[in-house]
Amino acid sequence: MVELALFLKALLLGVAVAAPLGPIGALCINRTLERGFFAGVAGGIGTSLADGLYASLAAIGFAAFSVFLAQIDTPLRLVGGAFMLWLGYQSFRPKPPRHAAKVSARDLVGTIAATFVLTITNPMTILSFAALFAGLGLAATSGYAAALPVVIGVTLGSLLWWVTLSGGVALARHKLPDGFALWVSRLSGMILIGFGIWAVSSVAI
Repeated sequence: MVELALFLKALLLGVAVAAPLGPIGALCINRTLERGFFAGVAGGIGTSLADGLYASLAAIGFAAFSVFLAQIDTPLRLVGGAFMLWLGYQSFRPKPPRHAAKVSARDLVGTIAATFVLTITNPMTILSFAALFAGLGLAATSGYAAALPVVIGVTLGSLLWWVTLSGGVALARHKLPDGFALWVSRLSGMILIGFGIWAVSSVAI
């Protein structure tokens, strides 16, 4: 039951982290408009795989040091919750238009590989997942058994967002409204703020 709850939280967290439309999101939309649904999804798959890899490394770290981390679960939850609140706050701040990532690959496999490399070259991602997992309370769970559903949840949540985005663009067959990116960012921020409030309040319970 604990593993299922962690999986569902991680799934929603994966969607929230992937949803803000940055360069990869713009690439996904452009490829969908130019070449169809699968071309757009391919751009997101690479990012999902990179997110899954970094999530795996963070979760393995929690599992390997679970005995020690369980002793400092309370401050870890506070730090992780504060980080979620900060991410959520950032989602509401105005941002300049983001240009699509430059990918020269023409086929699906090449696009997946290119977006994977683009995402994996940001080492701050693993620190972000470590903070998010701390907020989820992964430090207080039992080792590798709890890490697996979290990693699967984050990866599937990220992939679910890219499939939904590409599917929506493919059905609409035109560029999304100008306010779409803003509202998606705000929705993502609300989810992250909700998780942050839950993480901080769980310490007081």
